[in-house]
Formats: sequence, C-alpha cells, structure tokens
Amino acid sequence: MLIRALFVAALALLAGWTPPVASYDRVVGATHASRPDVIAANGMVATSQPLATQVGLQVLKDGGNAIDAAIAANAAIGLMEPTGNGIGGDFFAIVWDAESERLYGYNGSGRSPQSLTLQWFIDNGYEDIPSHGPLPVSVPGTVDGWFALHERFGEMAMAEILQPAIDYAREGFPVSEIIAYYWDRSVPILSEFPGFTEQFTIDGRAPREGEIWRNPYLADTLGKIAEGGRDAFYKGDIARTIGEYMAANGGFLSYEDMAAHEGNWVEPVSSNYRGYDVWELPPNGQGIAALQILNILEGYDMASYGFGSPEHVHLFIEAKKLAFEDRARYYADPDFADVDVDWLISEDYAAERRATIDMDRAARAVEPGTRALDDGDTIYLTTADKDGNMVSLIQSNYRGMGSGMTPPGLGFILQDRGEMFVLKEGHPNAFEPGKRPFTTIIPAFITKDGKPWVSFGLMGGGMQPQGHAQIVMNLVDFGMGLQEAGDAPRIHHRGSTEPTGQNLQMTDGGIVNLESGFSYDTVRALMKKGHRIQYALGPYGGYQAIMVDPEFGTYRGATEVRKDGQAAGY
Repeated sequence: MLIRALFVAALALLAGWTPPVASYDRVVGATHASRPDVIAANGMVATSQPLATQVGLQVLKDGGNAIDAAIAANAAIGLMEPTGNGIGGDFFAIVWDAESERLYGYNGSGRSPQSLTLQWFIDNGYEDIPSHGPLPVSVPGTVDGWFALHERFGEMAMAEILQPAIDYAREGFPVSEIIAYYWDRSVPILSEFPGFTEQFTIDGRAPREGEIWRNPYLADTLGKIAEGGRDAFYKGDIARTIGEYMAANGGFLSYEDMAAHEGNWVEPVSSNYRGYDVWELPPNGQGIAALQILNILEGYDMASYGFGSPEHVHLFIEAKKLAFEDRARYYADPDFADVDVDWLISEDYAAERRATIDMDRAARAVEPGTRALDDGDTIYLTTADKDGNMVSLIQSNYRGMGSGMTPPGLGFILQDRGEMFVLKEGHPNAFEPGKRPFTTIIPAFITKDGKPWVSFGLMGGGMQPQGHAQIVMNLVDFGMGLQEAGDAPRIHHRGSTEPTGQNLQMTDGGIVNLESGFSYDTVRALMKKGHRIQYALGPYGGYQAIMVDPEFGTYRGATEVRKDGQAAGY
C-alpha cells in the first residue's frame, strides 16, 4: 500500500490530473474525484479512521444524535490516531442545531500554566518555546469540550457514548497505514520523555500497519471520565497525576491549572462568498484567515480563469500572503488582546488589501494592514443525523503526538500547543500566565440562505485556512462535487520565517508547494511571476465533509484520499 501508493502515484506526477481508475470517467462523467460521494438519508459520519467512523455511525443507529456521534468518534480516534490527537489536546467545534436553526461555536482551548512567565523564558535564555518536553504544555481542553457539547445538545448517556472507545482500547484494534507511518516517525523523537516508551511503543518500537494495538491505560482513564464526568478529569486523580508528573519532570502545569479550566461558547463569524456564508470561529484560532483570503478573492472572476490556471494559483497565493501577515500581527487570545475581527473580515478592508496585488508579479514582502510551521498534526471529523443536526469538530495535540510528556498510567500524551506563543513582550500572542495560545485548529461550515449546506474541515497547521479557502473555491467557483473538491490538487504557501504557526515577517516571497496535478504550463507561468516553487510530499492537510443535498434533502459525505479516512452513512 506504500502510503496510499504515494497518493495514487502522486496524482499522476505533475502531468495533468487524471483519475486513479480509468473507467471512472465513463461511469460518472468528467469528474476527477477518486470515488463518488457517499450518499445516505438518515445520518453520515466522516473521519480520518474507518473504525472511528463506524463508532460514530453505530451511535447514530442506536438513537444518538450528531453530537453524541461526534464525541464517540472523537474518543475513538484519540485512541486510534494518537499521531494527531487525544484527550491531552485541544478541541473546537461548530454545531448546527436543527431545532433553533442556527450555529453554535465552542472554543475548547486550554491556557498556559499560571506559574510560568515570559520573564522566566527570558531569564533562562529562550528565544522560542521548545517544540517538545514540559515547557510547551498547556491545559488540555478536549474532555471539557465533550461535556459542554453533550450538556447542551446531547441525547445518549455519556457512558454509552464513550463505551466503544473503552472497548477498543482494552480489546485492541489493527493500526492503519498512514497512522503506522507517522507513529514510527514519532518514536525516535518522543522516546526520551518519561512515560512515552512504556505507554506508546511495543518493545520500544511503533506498532506496524495491521498490528493489534491496545491501550488499557486509556481504557481506564476513559472509564473514570464516563463514570465521574468532566470533573474526574480536571479535579480528580487524573489531574493530580498530571500535576505531580509535570512537577517531577521540569514542568509547570499544575493540578490547580487543570481544576481552573473551562472552555467557552463563542459566536461563529462569517463572510459571504458569492452567495454562500462561510463560517469560522474567531481568534485565538486562525479561522478568519480563510475568510480574509476569500474576501480578497471575491473581487476576481475566479471561475473564468479556471482551476489550476496561473491566474487562479497566483491570486490565491497573493491573497494568502496578505491574510497571513495579519494573522501574525493580530490573532491572539481575545481575553488578552483587542482583536478587531469585524475590521479584519470587512469588505472595505478586503478591497484595500486586494488593491496591493500585482497580477504579474509575486510579492516578496507584505506588511500587515493598519486601520486609517507546519508540523502541526490534527484530526477533523464531521457528523450529521436524521433530524438535521450537524457537527464540525477539530481536535489536536499539535506537533503530531504532542509534547511527548506522558503521565504514568493515563494512556495519553499532553499537547505542546504552548509552543505557539511568541516570546516577545508587547506582541498580542506573547506568553502570559493563564493565556490561550494562538492556535491553528479550525472547524468550518457553509450555509446558503440561512440553511446548512456543508460541514467541513481541512487539517494541517498553517495549511488549514489555505485549505478551507480552496475547498470553498472548488465548490463555488469551479463547480466541483464534494469528494472532488477534496481530491483536487492543493496549493500550500509558507512564509520564509514560519518556525511556528505564525509567520513573523515574510521577506523573500516565501515558498510555494504545488501538489502533483498542476500543469507544467502553470508552474512555468508562476515562476515567471517570481514565485519560488518547491516540491513537497505531504503538507497538504486532510479533509472531511458532509453536504446537505439541496435537491433531495439527503446527505453527501466525502473523505480525504491522502489519509486512512472513511465517510459512511445509513
């Protein structure tokens, strides 16, 4: 299988994007999707791990709703894909509630330790927060997010929701291909940290593709959560174990930090793109960067240029550069910084930024606007039920398996999201005690005329807002189907100074990675405009989506061909 046959021979090696199955065009027309959309009437689940998808689907069949299914699938995928997420990480969600006919947002990101200060980093000679170990660890917000969503919208008992993940953790499951690959890459990096080797390896190595993996420690932890609720995690023995472990290993996260945690409900924000309302969550996440990109691009007739044309790619890259300079300058925890979201996503500001784009030349440097890394690994999943409820959920440990800090007997790794802070006094995202770091993980949603249309996400560090904007363009501008929109080759731009999730200042135009499938003519045209094109195998993210078919009222599901995912319905 060789990492999905190197993504179907790298989508036909930069030669013109051809479908993997020759007969597929003859069956369904001129689509370039790797497979048809999954279509079902009563419910749909799409995740990056087939067994987790089946867990969510079974919850729907057993009478749970989309919220119950999302929590169950997230618990299962935390076990099955520890290379991207787990209960040691953070959590964000957008929920479409069919009864009230509106969207709700939840920010489940954790805060920095109260006992750690910016001055401590300066006094100890740090210019950046390390990527692994005890210093980047912040409070994990996932379990709080589960219970917040469940209390407001859930129907099935939490013990029933978590039971499938508990059973799989105790009895075992076969590790899938992509997850085995990234697990193997993580072991040499994280084995130095206490508790990791004992809880996340088999005799010092990663489990192999197809090998049965069990995590009885996580089964016990989830059992305590199922029985005792969120306080069993944040105020009980689990929190005490975390605090004692961190104190013994040079960390600052304490029992008191855990006990004080609470996420919060937030209002999703939107921009209208050619008649479709695209919804994101406000900072401390980066979702509004996708809205800024789309606002800038709405001023161009993208459909007339055509997908994969030099104009399409050039304009997208230039809009991304502008949005990401604002991201680096302004996005931060709104409890600590004044983030003027209305201004950043306004039409007037988009027009001002659009006027700086040169159709013939790539910008070498751009400045953030003024008023008159991508190593992050993540999971994204989405669910929908028979009553019309839908959930767009994203969850992450940051850098793959997280910090490496693995408290004894708990079966999960603590996140390293605190690496995203800036060690620069006065910066909106500067480290402060009890502050939420800038975060890359963002769920998305699209409505049309006030009705749900698409719940989707595209994970992968700084690729996420770039990917969100590209999915919207593929659907709206280029008329692609749901699966096709995710299979289409992607554009990934990174600034030259992006050691963490925020680029500090782009000074040389940055690097453009074009996934296989863009023509040589487009590549040559972009190089003539001054873009620096480099080949890259894997920074293009992972996509899941569910669409409400406006004609028949059924669901369409799509999943990421680049990963182990599955969309399934009934």
